[in-house]
Amino acid sequence: MTEPLIDQPVTRDLRHPLDPPAEYTRLREDQPIVKVRFPNGSTGWLVTRFEEGSQVFTDPRLSARRPRHDTPEGEVSEAGEDAPFDAGFVMMDEPEHGAYRRLLTSRFTPKAVQNKLQPYLDKIVDEHLDAIAAGPETFDFVQAMALPIPCLVICELLGVPYEDRDGFHEATVDLMDMAKSREERDKGAHWLIDYITKLVADKRSTGATDGILAELINKADGEDSVLSEKQLIGLGVLLLFAGHDTTAAMMGLSTLTLLTHHEQREQMLAHPEKIGTTVEELMRYLTIVQFGLGRVAKEDLELAGAQIKKGDLVVVAMNAANRDPRAFQDPDTLNIDRKMARHMGFGYGVHACLGQNVARAELKTVLPKLFQRFPNLRLATPQEEVPMDFTGTNYGVRKLMVTR
Repeated sequence: MTEPLIDQPVTRDLRHPLDPPAEYTRLREDQPIVKVRFPNGSTGWLVTRFEEGSQVFTDPRLSARRPRHDTPEGEVSEAGEDAPFDAGFVMMDEPEHGAYRRLLTSRFTPKAVQNKLQPYLDKIVDEHLDAIAAGPETFDFVQAMALPIPCLVICELLGVPYEDRDGFHEATVDLMDMAKSREERDKGAHWLIDYITKLVADKRSTGATDGILAELINKADGEDSVLSEKQLIGLGVLLLFAGHDTTAAMMGLSTLTLLTHHEQREQMLAHPEKIGTTVEELMRYLTIVQFGLGRVAKEDLELAGAQIKKGDLVVVAMNAANRDPRAFQDPDTLNIDRKMARHMGFGYGVHACLGQNVARAELKTVLPKLFQRFPNLRLATPQEEVPMDFTGTNYGVRKLMVTR
């Protein structure tokens, strides 16, 4: 007799908006790997523990080339089929993945970020704080900082005109909102494709050398290039929307968290050396990837006692894994002094977020500067009235009204 499938739980408790769905906690203790029906009706496995999740991301028998599982009901497509743009190395396995990723890694090392990006980051953060100080006492932190800072940074890195930010942000919101129809999401994707395609053409015609996009064009046009034109465009699209949406979501959610965890915020301000561990703990505690990341079995295998068949989709609920008490002591408590060697806030394994050092730099700059400049910053509405993004690929706040 076949056991009934469990519907993937994605509903959060509105009274505890910073926590993963409560059902994940039950599954993590009782059924750490379980057969589920995903929102679009496809079936697969859901993993909720840290060790088992890390195995999924590091086992070469599981492929990064996977179908979508987070789309609306009835909307199932295989990896690469009908995709509006080429997702490039995100959907590749080794050794191809490493070859493409190496085209970009030099621009995202800690040293490169510190030497080339940090002075610019300090400047734009200070300018935005000055603008906040000169404006109304009550303001939307998302519009004032959480969105513009990551947009400015990704524009600087890629060589994208910042004045185009409204267009690419709106297209990104459409692309990544799973409550929208396939037509609406594809419209956002095609806007981004058309935009990057035109930008690439403009940079070629002018011989522009500024930013990563110009570097990629030079590499794509070289004799030994491994980058096709479609992959070049897809990589530009991926860097543009992922480079600002993820950090914007994390920045807004981190600010809400520190506003509601006074002791941890005061500890961060009193001990500037703790900003690094503060950011890592916020990444673990919040884990903005809302619907998990998947892999597909390339052969039959066993994982935590479950018999995975070739072709099965296995999704790691990273927000549940990052709250696993087997991996983290008292995991549901925010503790900026936590000592940990690893977490899944930036993904895991060879596919871990390429831009994680940029995101770290942005958070390590914005959070202390914000609360140093405005020590009395507080929520302007009750926490339960803060509108949360329950349908975006990345979890976050839609608006965060605060008073300085």
